[in-house]
Amino acid sequence: MKIAEIRRLVKLVETSEITEIEIEEEGSRIKIVKQQAMSYQQPVQTVFPAGFSGQASPAVNIGDQNTALLNACKSAEIASDNLTKVISPMVGTFYRAPSPEAPSYVNIGDHVNIGQVLCIIEAMKLMNEIEAEVSGKIVKIPVENASPVEFGQTIFEIEPD
Repeated sequence: MKIAEIRRLVKLVETSEITEIEIEEEGSRIKIVKQQAMSYQQPVQTVFPAGFSGQASPAVNIGDQNTALLNACKSAEIASDNLTKVISPMVGTFYRAPSPEAPSYVNIGDHVNIGQVLCIIEAMKLMNEIEAEVSGKIVKIPVENASPVEFGQTIFEIEPD
């Protein structure tokens, strides 16, 4: 791996919400970890999806419990304003279209169906299609094309049918 590529990765980690990145390429491996300013855990509000059968506490600690909740919710969580938030299932680069010349998979105002591809997240040179888990209208796309996303970050908001 060339020094310029390593510098680019360090800058990406410094200027984004990404806290850690590890890349293995042609026998070389590099891991970049951003120092965290705060080491304590603060409570956060938890939103459970419709049909969740457990008792919900109003707050949980950041960490394993949130990770378990995110895994249970997969890539969609129900927001209090009746919008479904599609969340990134991985760290990577968000792309709205399959190629730079192609039109976006979806735009604000488009109606989507369950299983319809919404975007691609590139992680470790693999293109991962993210599909809609609800049908409805796209009301918000809070992520810019070709920008980095973190695990658990909201990438679309859908108003369900």
